[in-house]
Amino acid sequence: MKRLKIVALTAVLGFFAATVNVNAQDVAEGEQIFKNNCAACHNTSDETLVGPGLKGIGERRPLDWIVKWVHNPQAVIASGDKYANDLFKKFNQAQMTAYPNYSEDQIKSVIAYIDAQAAPAAPVAGEGGAVATTPAEGSSNGGMMQYILVALLGVMILVLVALLSIVSSLSKLASVDPNSDEAKNVPFFQKIAENGKKLAANSAFKTGAALLITLLIGKATIDTAYGVGIHQGYAPEQPIQFSHKLHAGQYEINCNYCHTGVYKGKGANIPSANICMNCHNVIKRESPEIQKIYRSLENDEPIQWVRVHNLPDLAYFNHSQHTNVGGLECTNCHGEINKMEVVEQRSSLTMGWCIDCHRKTEVNTKDNAYYDKLVELHNKENKEPLKVQNIGGLECSKCHY
Repeated sequence: MKRLKIVALTAVLGFFAATVNVNAQDVAEGEQIFKNNCAACHNTSDETLVGPGLKGIGERRPLDWIVKWVHNPQAVIASGDKYANDLFKKFNQAQMTAYPNYSEDQIKSVIAYIDAQAAPAAPVAGEGGAVATTPAEGSSNGGMMQYILVALLGVMILVLVALLSIVSSLSKLASVDPNSDEAKNVPFFQKIAENGKKLAANSAFKTGAALLITLLIGKATIDTAYGVGIHQGYAPEQPIQFSHKLHAGQYEINCNYCHTGVYKGKGANIPSANICMNCHNVIKRESPEIQKIYRSLENDEPIQWVRVHNLPDLAYFNHSQHTNVGGLECTNCHGEINKMEVVEQRSSLTMGWCIDCHRKTEVNTKDNAYYDKLVELHNKENKEPLKVQNIGGLECSKCHY
């Protein structure tokens, strides 16, 4: 069983601010490294998570010491270094992961990111391959609904004509002198019944009523058909009560830490129990929910997580193409996961929903030579920005074989 990952890179990273030449690229690279490897155990503030908070850590240790620690923390501890041993004991002698492949420049970039987080907040330009947009729900059947609404309007006109006929009949009935022989000889309810029969015999009323009933049944059928396979709002009970609000929200653990394929694979991957134990080998071991993980490992039985987001087999979807190449955030499709106690499917994930996103989403071609010629050709005939639909985003074969 793996020991807890106290990520040393962030536990001791930092050096005197005067020695760091910070630029936007350093911060961006450092942010990616930090979120993918460090955020599970450390905050950039003073708050202790699994490991210590990192705000002001640069004033505590010099850069050369940090590099040695990151590359081989156990060697630094074995050397008798007081600071390293005090840190090791403070956090219950939890082992950390060594990162010998990180260069000094990469370590500096993480430090730059930590320092930037401690600085006053400023607007930061987003990165990635696409400008995120939220497609409108229900766009797939919008055209059909327009036709239905027009038809309903016609039916309402026919019903209005029938109602006017009823009013005319009632007006005639009211105009009869109640003292006349005609009024005295015909009971009130009989008069209503007679007028009802006349209304039922009215061809305009019968046609309108038949059309209205037919359209209502048709609309209900279409709505039901469009709802087949759509599980928007689906929030099944899981075998272990895992809170994304706590882990991804409060502790700001990057999605990639648990879902290891989200940036580099076709699927995001369901985290294994061993990933959970990186933290829970030490944290909240007595919790009944955590004990379920222990039992799973002891019995060598996988946790039977219930899938929430599920596309049909006929549709091809690649996570890395959207998150890594396209630069989309998880919230674009999954909603505000960091605020969910129980994960639910927020988007419809229908074909129309995806196509609508491809029609609206602009491709970020900045500093990407791959798109230069394509952008040049696109701008000759179109004044609109280059969008996903312009690079094959609406081709059937992109998602269906």
